[in-house]
Amino acid sequence: MNHPSPAPATESSATPPAAWWVVCLCANWCGVCRDYRALFDALAQAHPGARFVWVDVEDEEDLAGDLDVETFPTLLIADGQQARFLGPLLPQAPVLARLLASLQDAPPPPSAVSAQAQAVFERVRAAHAQ
Repeated sequence: MNHPSPAPATESSATPPAAWWVVCLCANWCGVCRDYRALFDALAQAHPGARFVWVDVEDEEDLAGDLDVETFPTLLIADGQQARFLGPLLPQAPVLARLLASLQDAPPPPSAVSAQAQAVFERVRAAHAQ
């Protein structure tokens, strides 16, 4: 029995790029960050419509720029065009899941949460573009 070959993937049938970005700004030396990594990775699997990126602020310090990350984990969430949240977050999966859902449900603000958050997002997006 012959089965038709699947059609080759085209640009229109390819998976579109994720509109939402969830960026964890952490450090490898931080025990809380190391513990949070597994939760962060699991949330990435549960939210295929968002791009989850782990940034070690010491290994990729150029991405953080002048941002002084004092509390770990610090999360940056963007809607694909503008930063919507930048700040420390309790290292619990439900906290991030609720925050992401609330941001996705809210209408887009007229501008980014801050110029600094927007600059960090643009550097991360450029460095981690597929």
